[in-house]
Amino acid sequence: MNAELPLLTDAPALDAIGRVRDASREHDGTDPVDEAVALRLKHHGLAGAGAWVSDQGFALRHDGELDLAVAPSARGHGLGASLGALAVAEPGPLTAWSHGDHPAAAALARRWGFARTRELWVMRRPSAVPLPSVTLPDGVRIRDYGDSDAEALLAVNAAAFAHHPEQGGLDAAGLAERMAEPWFDPAGLLLAVDDAGDLLGFHWTKQHDASLGEVYVVGVSPTAQGRGLGRVLTIAGLQHLAARGVAEVLLYVESDNTPARRLYEDLGFQHAAADTHVQYQRAEVARNPLTPE
Repeated sequence: MNAELPLLTDAPALDAIGRVRDASREHDGTDPVDEAVALRLKHHGLAGAGAWVSDQGFALRHDGELDLAVAPSARGHGLGASLGALAVAEPGPLTAWSHGDHPAAAALARRWGFARTRELWVMRRPSAVPLPSVTLPDGVRIRDYGDSDAEALLAVNAAAFAHHPEQGGLDAAGLAERMAEPWFDPAGLLLAVDDAGDLLGFHWTKQHDASLGEVYVVGVSPTAQGRGLGRVLTIAGLQHLAARGVAEVLLYVESDNTPARRLYEDLGFQHAAADTHVQYQRAEVARNPLTPE
């Protein structure tokens, strides 16, 4: 397959992207794009993005990030390589996720000069496993989220994840988009506050369906760290999800975040090799990927 592909634009392209994502989720068990990309497509379409889309696959480039997917029925025929070559032809740094650590993604990464730089683990825990009891630190209580808490939540999130490449950039618009999703439940966003009402940390839980929950985000203000709030909030959120009847809870954690992994392992979370998402990064273009070697 060569670069002369019949590409789609505008509404047909968005429809095709949706079909490829649906087919990939059914076949692979995971969405080929992450939540931020899914929300951008939902609320902003292809605005501001480079898009190379066919009936059976797509490559998207936005703010230094590349997303590439091919429908399962069309894999193995060079479509991903052709779409991806068009997307990476422009110079500049790029990152790309392989959701599920597919060998084909690793092969394309090598071809285009991308290095494997991050691993994001999915860890899972059956809700039937008993949780340890915890005691709140003195002067701290946990309550549900309210509409007036948005500004404080964003401030604590920004401070807690100042060095995180995705979570730390959450702004008011992104928060509103997530809270407009069908899964959002204010009672599932637990806030730890002090006697003055100041926000110290939070655990944002997510319920995917009747049987699956998620430790969506746990954040503690740097000024409140060292008091065990991360563990307390994590357990409080797990108790909330168990009370909702979910059978399993998952979470995402950086593979090199040893303190977080130890906490989650201590609470009964386990990681399987297949539950690994890999980020590849390209600093510069070494050659034109459209030019045969």
